[in-house]
Amino acid sequence: MSGSPAVVLRLVASAYTVAEKAGDIVRMVLHRGELGIVEKNGANDLQTLADRLAQQSICASLSRRFPKITIIGEEDLPAEEVPEDLIENGQEDEILKKICPAEYSGVKEEELVVWVDPLDGTKEYTEGLLENVTVLIGIAYAGSPIAGVINQPFYNYQLGPGAKLGRTMWGILGVGAFGFQLREVADNKRVVTTTRSHSNKLVTDCVNAMEPDEVVRVGGAGNKIIQLVEGMASAYVFASPGTKKWDTCAPEVILHCVGGKLTDVHNKAYRYDANVKHMNSAGVVATLRNHDDYISRVPQSVLRALTSD
Repeated sequence: MSGSPAVVLRLVASAYTVAEKAGDIVRMVLHRGELGIVEKNGANDLQTLADRLAQQSICASLSRRFPKITIIGEEDLPAEEVPEDLIENGQEDEILKKICPAEYSGVKEEELVVWVDPLDGTKEYTEGLLENVTVLIGIAYAGSPIAGVINQPFYNYQLGPGAKLGRTMWGILGVGAFGFQLREVADNKRVVTTTRSHSNKLVTDCVNAMEPDEVVRVGGAGNKIIQLVEGMASAYVFASPGTKKWDTCAPEVILHCVGGKLTDVHNKAYRYDANVKHMNSAGVVATLRNHDDYISRVPQSVLRALTSD
């Protein structure tokens, strides 16, 4: 391959280092102890200083290098100049060395939409449940998620001093997913992961209909997909319009790269064009294997209550 790497590779290579910078910011704010918590829509929908600074860092860093991309971030922040110490200009060399799939090699900047959740699992972050926290940068082309980066700022934090803190995983369709070891739930058990703080009757009814051997309640959509690819859960079921496109874009790519699937409760894929509504109105069913089996168990009451976009 001659010349500069394809735009998609360069964008993911930048997103990798930008996500690591955001992870540094998330840790720094926690270490300083002034979280700057704001309630956006009640006590279960919070924003902290870490959310604000991390989004500023991600959006400003990527738009400086790729001025024609569309970036959609979770936080509604005022337009203001971003301090230089929040800007990350690096790129991950290993990603630049990959061969870009032919279908993405000619993609232009202006055709890409980047969905950013600067701190997924904010409520858990404020409660000290740090293993739930992720930074999510998803990249969509022609309405479909094609690349994603997930940073876990506090990975290994329970191991104490001396342990390497944090990790970053990434994936591109047709290239693969990297930064973790793929595992599946042992003994074909049905382990369902779902929300820990946004439950309701629909959510509970849908989870129970899966006839799970175990239910794992954790925070953060990114964290739930990690549960799937690392063998801690076999399905992520959330029958409620709670997640947004920035929650699912990057994790969906990682899941797709290893043969998994993410849809709404009607088995319909979400679209990630720049003009779509942000809410995932018809819930989420995500699996590593046997997606159709889990979908077939969704109760009719849930299907009636949650209509696809």
